[in-house]
Amino acid sequence: MSGQEEFESRRRFLKFAAGTAAAAVLVSGLPRVARADDLPHVSEADSTAKALGYVEDASKTTDAKHKPGDNCANCQFYTGAAAGYGPCQLFPGKAVAAKGWCISHTAKQA
Repeated sequence: MSGQEEFESRRRFLKFAAGTAAAAVLVSGLPRVARADDLPHVSEADSTAKALGYVEDASKTTDAKHKPGDNCANCQFYTGAAAGYGPCQLFPGKAVAAKGWCISHTAKQA
């Protein structure tokens, strides 16, 4: 191998190594996306839950604003699955019951 070829080979290796290191730093620095399974469930005793009249089972609410069929699963603030628990924009970092309900319920737009 000539001196010029060796120089070019070394240069390619260093560029590759620098690119790989930069990519590793970027990927490891990104925030981890929380899954609904990882989130703590909202308790009805939580201060925000009390303020919003949150209940884990919409059928058990006595609030006059509740309409039959309204629940977290069909609310625009809920981003989880239709069953179980999922994230809600009104309770950041926590999961609500899909069958739950609160006074901020807003039906998803089709």
